[in-house]
Amino acid sequence: MHRFLWLASTHARLCLIAGLAAGLLLPGLARALVPWLPHMVAALLTITALRIGHRAAMGAARDLRWGLAAVAVLQLAVPLVLLFVLTVFGLQDTPATLAIVLASAAPAITGSVNLALILRLDGGRMMQILVLGTAAFPLTILPVLTVLPQLGPASEVILSALKLLVVILISTTLGFCLRAWIFPRPTVGQVKALDGASVLAFSFIVVGLMAALNPALRSDPMAVAKWAMLAFAISYVLQALSLIVLRRTTLRPVAGPLAIGAGNRNIALFLVALPADVLAPLMVFIGCWQLPMYLTPILLPRLYAKALSND
Repeated sequence: MHRFLWLASTHARLCLIAGLAAGLLLPGLARALVPWLPHMVAALLTITALRIGHRAAMGAARDLRWGLAAVAVLQLAVPLVLLFVLTVFGLQDTPATLAIVLASAAPAITGSVNLALILRLDGGRMMQILVLGTAAFPLTILPVLTVLPQLGPASEVILSALKLLVVILISTTLGFCLRAWIFPRPTVGQVKALDGASVLAFSFIVVGLMAALNPALRSDPMAVAKWAMLAFAISYVLQALSLIVLRRTTLRPVAGPLAIGAGNRNIALFLVALPADVLAPLMVFIGCWQLPMYLTPILLPRLYAKALSND
């Protein structure tokens, strides 16, 4: 088993590609996994917390000032500015605008810590951004809901965020406890095995997340291509801008995790509040949204390495 997990850790990027391919090529399996997505997310968080350990996470949580300020900018200022710009051009009522605003208003995805680890960034800092962003989401989303009434009742979106926060806290606490009990001082081999387990869990989740994409590709491939291009543009532009802006500031040590959080958002939080007629096209976008996120460690490692280098 250790050898298998080490292999997964060594070939983490290939595992992510395999997960994406399975989501597209095995529609029956993808549909079967959809009801289990909440359970898989909880398991992923537990494994990730087990890998990082409470010392790294708590050490990263001592300074809340930069974290809260970053969350306010990413989840409140960015979506409102984007909506203002799109409104100036008369695009405020288009599905694309709704997708852009939702994607930029959501907190980081639960798998953002795994992306950070694969890119050799600070997993503890990334977990801090994930927890802070999810905790602050009920507050940061209120102004966005005010200017986007088609999202539905604010209470439903906020309730969804609070449920996710509870899952994150319970799962990470369980992972930290298991780490202190089973691996108080893990060896290099054990850390690599935990990395492999985390990569496998992260790769497996995407199969269910892409359930809506396969039928959409068969019925309207051009629409899927357009949504995919929009998803890549949103995710990678936000990541690139975050790195460019932060690399020359006092936040340079956390520029990598903040860029991951900026471009990899949990847009699925909004699904419970969206009306059926709005939800239909966005389900395809959510499927496409997985592509740039899961391909970030494959397509953007040079961007991160260059932006965070010491030259």
